[in-house]
Amino acid sequence: MKTYLKIIIALIAAIVAFSGFFILNRPESAKTLQSTDDAYVRADLTVVAPHVAGLISEVLVADNQHVAADELLLRIDERELQIRLANVGAEINSLEAQLTRQQSVITQARAAVDASAASLKLAENDRQRFAILARSGSGSVQAAQQAEKEWATQTAALARDRAGLRSAELQVAVLQAELDKARAEQDDAELKLSYAAVRAPVAGVVSQRRARAGAYTSVGEALLTIVPLEEIYVEANFRETQLANVRVGQAVDVSVDALPGVRLQGRVESLGAASGASFSLLPPHNASGNFTKITQRLPVRIELDKHQPEAARLRVGMSVRPSIDTGSDGAGRD
Repeated sequence: MKTYLKIIIALIAAIVAFSGFFILNRPESAKTLQSTDDAYVRADLTVVAPHVAGLISEVLVADNQHVAADELLLRIDERELQIRLANVGAEINSLEAQLTRQQSVITQARAAVDASAASLKLAENDRQRFAILARSGSGSVQAAQQAEKEWATQTAALARDRAGLRSAELQVAVLQAELDKARAEQDDAELKLSYAAVRAPVAGVVSQRRARAGAYTSVGEALLTIVPLEEIYVEANFRETQLANVRVGQAVDVSVDALPGVRLQGRVESLGAASGASFSLLPPHNASGNFTKITQRLPVRIELDKHQPEAARLRVGMSVRPSIDTGSDGAGRD
């Protein structure tokens, strides 16, 4: 009987030892459920900053207020912007008037060219006639010389008037270029005037509101942050040894530390391209010296399923514990 008990005990010990050896040597990635407590609720926060500088004349939202996309958040004093727009408008009117006037200048220059051409033609006829008379002795050499001088004078006058016409025509191009530039400045002034009304680029909840009425703000200064709670997700940092069988599209069960008993469902949306340590200011390098192997963690982005009422209670930064079912089908979600 004692021998029989010894055999049973030895057999049980062998089974326990074998099981322990199998469990201890089983790869961590072989588990069907992969979970971590290094996971948090995240959202793609939008920092609102003005495109123009000036005094904040009005703030229309409060902290933790929900705003819709394109909703007016605040106003910047636009009087200086309106003055600039008015000045540019006056410059455009002036240039348009100059262009209209320049057409009259061109018409006058063309008339002068026509008159000079006619005078030159007459001078050319006189020149030829007096030259013939001088050679035949019927006219004086002085008269021929006078006709030659008049012809040269009219030739120069025609060249002068043609140059004046060319200059007047070129001035149109100059004025047109200035007008185009002024119109571009007008578009810029109108755009900057529209920036005086700061609107929400996305829907979400107002946070970190620094904007105060009467305060001066500079271009690019962070005035508030919008948190799109409707688009929150979970960022989980899994050990690299857990990810061998994790695939995009696999089902995820998420428990929330702040909400006992609440369990949310989601899917693996994407796997990070690098570990968190790779993006640190001073990433670790073990190329020399004593080497200590440290298991790295890689981020996994988890998308929560829609139409879960309890998801509305989540806030960015909350700690969660996701469990990925690596046995679920992730096909079609890659």
